Amino acid sequence: RPPRSTLFPYTTLFRSKITSILLQSGADVEKLRPDNGTLLMSAVENLNVPLVKHIIEKDETQEVIAKRVAQEFHNNDVITLGIGLPTKAVTYLPDNVEVIVQSENGVLGVGTYPHESVKDERITNAGGVGVTINPGGCFIDSLTSFGLMRGGHIDITVLGALQVDQEGNLANWCIPGKFTPGMGGAMDLVVGTKKLIIAMEHTSKGMPKILKKCTLPLTAAHKVNLIITEKGVFEVTPQGLLLREISPYSSLEDIKNTTEADFTLALNKVNKSAN
Repeated sequence: RPPRSTLFPYTTLFRSKITSILLQSGADVEKLRPDNGTLLMSAVENLNVPLVKHIIEKDETQEVIAKRVAQEFHNNDVITLGIGLPTKAVTYLPDNVEVIVQSENGVLGVGTYPHESVKDERITNAGGVGVTINPGGCFIDSLTSFGLMRGGHIDITVLGALQVDQEGNLANWCIPGKFTPGMGGAMDLVVGTKKLIIAMEHTSKGMPKILKKCTLPLTAAHKVNLIITEKGVFEVTPQGLLLREISPYSSLEDIKNTTEADFTLALNKVNKSAN
């Protein structure tokens, strides 16, 4: 646990984060006030649940996840990235790795985001975000694009998720009772890809997203290979989930407290995500 002198000046800034930890631990937070750092730290110190090593904000969380995802890419891989967080992964490619990014709306060889001065509104990824095209890239029709996705020609697909479970089931397209524009190409991608990586934040509003069994409508069953969050990396195997890495921003105790699914500790390398 960080020393009191380290956290005390920042109790107001981190109050919501620490309160979340207290709530998860069953502590009474009604008496906690932003200006009462002593009371707040006293409550934290009485917990048996350790604080994570470093509290990170949402933007930094996504950066941590994207950097770790990029380590999964190999030279000349053909990859497809879901909208949002997954698209950030190519920003952190190692210098010696070049990949071919496919976008389901009909682009092969997607490049970086364009500068506003050269942005072409007609060239976008599947999320409608403006992109550039790398040398050698091309535009293809939907039939060809979905043929690549369904035909097993995509090496790695990276998607976000609402829920994923210990059996490798994925739910990422619908919350019953809320508006959804449709599943899009997610079903085609997860069934056709050679490797499916889920890149997501570990929890949503304090609730676990890695579950024993998904409760939301499934996108696909038994298709997830790897789960990467800001807390660690899980591999999905026929025997269940294996915790392969623990992030420097978390701990084994923290992961246990925020993961509903059963998992086995089988570390490849502790804190590899720090690289």
